[in-house]
Amino acid sequence: MAEEKCAPLFETKRAKGRLFYKVFSLSLFVGICFIWVFRVSHIPREDGKWGWIGLLCAELWFGLYWLLRHPFRWNPLFRQPFRHRLSQRYEKVLPKVDIFVCTADPGIEPAVMVINTVLSVMAYDYPTEKLSVYLSDDAASDITFYALLEASIFAKQWLPFCRKFKVDPTSPAAYFKTIVSSTPPNAPGTDFVTIKKLYQDMESRIENAANMGRVPEEVHSKHKGFSQWDSYSSRTDHDTILQILLDGKDSSAKDVDGNVMPILVYLAREKRPHVAHNFKAGAMNSLIRVSSMISNGDIILNVDCDMYSNNSQSLRDALCFFMDEDKGHEIAFVQTPQCFENITKNDLYAGSLRVIFEMDFHGMDSLGGPLYIGTGCFHRREILCGRKFNDQIKKEASLHELEEKSKALASCTFEKNTLWGKEMGLQYGCSLEDVMTGLSIKCKGWKSVYYNPQRKAFLGVAPNTLPQALVQHKRWSEGCFQIFLSKHSPAWYAYGFISPGLQMAYCYYNLWVFLSWPTLYYCIIPSLYLLKGIPLFPQMSSPWFIPFAYVMLGDSSYCLMEFLWSGGTVKGWWNDLRLCLYKRTTSYLFAFVDTIFKFFGFSESTFIVSAKVAEEKVSQRYEKEIMEFGNSSPMLTLLATLALLNLFCLLGMLLKQVFINQEGLRIFYTMTLQVLLSGVLVLINVPVYQGLFLRKDKGRLPISVAAKSTALALSACFLFISTS
Repeated sequence: MAEEKCAPLFETKRAKGRLFYKVFSLSLFVGICFIWVFRVSHIPREDGKWGWIGLLCAELWFGLYWLLRHPFRWNPLFRQPFRHRLSQRYEKVLPKVDIFVCTADPGIEPAVMVINTVLSVMAYDYPTEKLSVYLSDDAASDITFYALLEASIFAKQWLPFCRKFKVDPTSPAAYFKTIVSSTPPNAPGTDFVTIKKLYQDMESRIENAANMGRVPEEVHSKHKGFSQWDSYSSRTDHDTILQILLDGKDSSAKDVDGNVMPILVYLAREKRPHVAHNFKAGAMNSLIRVSSMISNGDIILNVDCDMYSNNSQSLRDALCFFMDEDKGHEIAFVQTPQCFENITKNDLYAGSLRVIFEMDFHGMDSLGGPLYIGTGCFHRREILCGRKFNDQIKKEASLHELEEKSKALASCTFEKNTLWGKEMGLQYGCSLEDVMTGLSIKCKGWKSVYYNPQRKAFLGVAPNTLPQALVQHKRWSEGCFQIFLSKHSPAWYAYGFISPGLQMAYCYYNLWVFLSWPTLYYCIIPSLYLLKGIPLFPQMSSPWFIPFAYVMLGDSSYCLMEFLWSGGTVKGWWNDLRLCLYKRTTSYLFAFVDTIFKFFGFSESTFIVSAKVAEEKVSQRYEKEIMEFGNSSPMLTLLATLALLNLFCLLGMLLKQVFINQEGLRIFYTMTLQVLLSGVLVLINVPVYQGLFLRKDKGRLPISVAAKSTALALSACFLFISTS
């Protein structure tokens, strides 16, 4: 018993077999060095000189960037919490927890999806009197408020049902989807049928209101909360709208079993057209201040509105890290992976970020902790705030007084001349405010923990079209580059405050955009020189062929093994490789250009919310793993042009060798690596060729894109051939 009382609340294990990885990485680096030496010592004097020098620059950057990746992968850590020990020691003194759910657009984040997330976190296996849930609605939609009102009523039935039958996941929609038979094995038929009918009725009422675009008049007149929309002008011009829908002190805020319900609050912070609202960071900071007035939980969990709780024990698991007697005082936040329920078998758009969450973040955990990625993260309030805000609140304030006092904290002018957005709350000035905030916290001496449970803590919705995936990667890479250019850059701001390995890890992500230029060069120049018959790589008989072959095959093989170890498939790895190419040549390129424009004041920052719903035909194609292109865009035009350029160059080379030079397959011996590179680029772009010329469905590439990309690719080939 004494040993159990002294035992830690979590266990840390280091990955085994890393010596092989270190030796293998060292051998690859030796190969990279030989490639650099070859490039420098064999620069041609005439044909191909500038193409050669360009490849040298590209390979220098690829090699240096490759170096950034490895220090934080050498010693991955794996954490295991012991929640039974937590219950034995601290069940009666568990901290209060505030949960923030953020939504911004009811058009692409449907109200039904939002309330499923809210209901899932309300149903945590945790004392309900210590749980508070806040919904931030940055669209100030009365439909979303109506949905939350409906959810507050349904929760009185749903929470007891979850407790009684140990339901997981606790999102009603996700739970009913998992039930194959008409009645689940652990729930009596009558209870299951009743709760499912209640949910379907609620869902139907909310969807009807959303389709009509207004709340039913009989509902509007019954609840005083709707009166707050009387002064509403638009989603960017309105007063603070705040309503405490469930309050633990209210006798009516009890479920059907007589248990106290979690506090439930709706907030739409004040917005004015000419006052910066700082996107999600501004919403989070308003929630931090408002919650300090109402519940003031010691722990804050924030989730996106599509990331429902998939594990009702994850809150207790996170507390094991915070409340550990030996290491808990060092930990500022606990980050869980961002996982998705709609990933296809072979992960068509590489949306799972499998290697990042299964390998990279575990490695960063050994150096001080992973990034804060903006969702599925548990924080200590006082560390997130910089101090305990308004700690002397009088708890005897009435419900109405609490609402009125809290509204002032969500005013659009409250932060003026304060430290909010600078040293308190989430940092402003970047579209990836979460990553920058996490870095700032670590630079103050705190650590974070990465917790990746076998049953995922949260599940969300990944992009199910190629344009959505590319836009998402553009936003992420743009935000990372903004951090690199800001005063919070890990390259200089973090120097001396975090370990060099962690500093390199942050730089690895912040420098994504710089992969665009060398990748574009590698996709264009070798193929054009192949068409012209000018070699840029050593031929097979040269000893210099060996380091190129070793690095290419060795790194690709290890990446494949790593992907399979992380739970992927061979086809999934190929899809991941394709998306890696696509995002480097489009998302990262456009992110680089946009960030430079914003840096010099030529444009303003925007925040694009990823769509969470799709048309039925789009979803059907996604499930069949047919790539969805959709409408014309500069990104798709660039992708199609690059794909056709490589196809034309490869076909042109073959026709030239067979019919003009009549040299047969000799070029495969003299220009092996160039032919191989061009061939791989053609194979990886097969879905693009299908979308351009073979498919007839609405998900194909538009005819306008086919015409523009064909003209551009042919023009580039003829122009290059015509130059001497």
